[in-house]
Amino acid sequence: MASALSYVSKFKSFLILFGTPILLLPLVILMPAKFVRCGYIIILMAVYWCTEVIPLAVTSLMPVLLFPLFKIMDSKQVCVQYMKDTNMLFLGGLIVAVAVERWNLHKRIALRTLLWVGAKPSQLMLGFMGVTAFVSMWISNTATTAMMVPIVEAVLQQMEATSINTEASPGALELVDKGKTGELSGSQVIPEGPAMGQQEIFKRKSVCKALTLCVCYAASIGGTATLTGTGPNLVLLGQMQELFPDSKDIVNFASWFGFAFPNMLIMLLLAWMWLQYTFMGFNFKMSWSCRLEKRNDEKAAYEVLREEYRKLGPFSFAEINVLLCFLLLVSLWFLRDPGFMPGWTSIVWVDGKKKYVSDATVAIFVVILLFIVPSQKPKFNFCSQTEEERKVPFYPPALLNWKTTQEKVPWGIVLLLGGGFALAKGCEVSGLSEWVGKQMEPLHTVSPTTITLILSLLVAAFTECTSNVATTTLFLPIFASMSRSIGLNPLYVMIPCTLSASFAFMLPVATPPNAIVFSYGHLKVSDMMKTGLMMNIIGIACVFLSVNTWGRAMFDLDHFPDWANATHIKT
Repeated sequence: MASALSYVSKFKSFLILFGTPILLLPLVILMPAKFVRCGYIIILMAVYWCTEVIPLAVTSLMPVLLFPLFKIMDSKQVCVQYMKDTNMLFLGGLIVAVAVERWNLHKRIALRTLLWVGAKPSQLMLGFMGVTAFVSMWISNTATTAMMVPIVEAVLQQMEATSINTEASPGALELVDKGKTGELSGSQVIPEGPAMGQQEIFKRKSVCKALTLCVCYAASIGGTATLTGTGPNLVLLGQMQELFPDSKDIVNFASWFGFAFPNMLIMLLLAWMWLQYTFMGFNFKMSWSCRLEKRNDEKAAYEVLREEYRKLGPFSFAEINVLLCFLLLVSLWFLRDPGFMPGWTSIVWVDGKKKYVSDATVAIFVVILLFIVPSQKPKFNFCSQTEEERKVPFYPPALLNWKTTQEKVPWGIVLLLGGGFALAKGCEVSGLSEWVGKQMEPLHTVSPTTITLILSLLVAAFTECTSNVATTTLFLPIFASMSRSIGLNPLYVMIPCTLSASFAFMLPVATPPNAIVFSYGHLKVSDMMKTGLMMNIIGIACVFLSVNTWGRAMFDLDHFPDWANATHIKT
């Protein structure tokens, strides 16, 4: 039996890759309808996405091959789905994030905030979570975690060194590279000498677990607050534009932020309380008392943060320009169509019902600026320049160059989004969406709140095993069809399920931030499972609360909207 299992494990990828299409083939042969052929392709891609037998981005390109071959859509119709308005918005956000990372603006913001928060473990954890969530709103969750965990590790090591009375200089500690720190185990960071009691050892280990776990959780939570913060949010935007073209830009940067940001704050606070209770005990007096005398390990933590901030030096010309470009981007996004007053697009760029400018237009405008705005002050002292200075071009290098951008942008996610939009269009054209909707008509007897809660739990469980973008790509068109068939506002189901796709808290492999944190050796899988299960419950409860309170008012979720009456198929 054992040998049979080992052979199956050895050929697992081969069997899934070639066995799945063969096993599903009778479905197409017995029922050669157009919507069945589309269903065959979707199931095949779902299996490949979940098992990752080939890269996710490569699986996303399959509609370009299979939709024309199965006579679902012609090649021109399919290919145009891969570079829609939403893809350009996402790409613009990614390139702005590259500029922020290149000039270390995110690190400066993080360290400055942590110095302000305080050095007690509970305060540090709240500071790390707040900073990580804020940075994750604008740059990728993975990049945010990769930046923050070495800072956490340096603080932990210095606190430990001080607590066991070593003679290490607090300011001399360098941030450890991720690859090197990942080789350390938890026992190397926390020596178990005879002088340290078992209770103190347990306490130190618990602090390490709390401060590392809080980073990956905050990165996932923070990404939900903005439309460009994480992939599932953009999948929702794209699916709304594709499936409900008359939805009148109801989901845009400003409306999503107004809904999701308060939800993110509530969830972040509850997550901090849960981690505090689980690993440190919840003693408000000890955590927040204003003692004049600080403990040695608190001083050590503060010194590490101050030293790292000092190494960044004064604000550079490049950092100031990146910050100005970033603030311009956010301002233009918010003021384009704020909802409570006419936006700046109404001045020239609205013609009746047609809006010429979208959030993607703003993103690309700022991206172009990043390739123009100089990274150094131009020198105007032509008369007093040396021979060497005269050879240097007058206009300094821009904030970004294409080589850096090409290396840093995760192009695979752009293809993944495009593949999702192609699938949604295929469901429309083939009639699969209509067929799925009819099968779900009996659900009209179930209360909308129950449906939302069950589907959110389903998505949260599914996203532990597969990519959050792939999860939303697969489920949102189905949920949209179901909502239309039972007369429920599609956003009432699609919004909570989109947010639930970001709640991958339980497994190290569920999301890259989890994997990065786990690689540092402080955590066991059981630690992540126990805390992550409660985090999933907290997340779903927060989303359920927000959708049924201010979400109802913002998106008029109590009424079935006119834009959801029929799916418009443009040929």
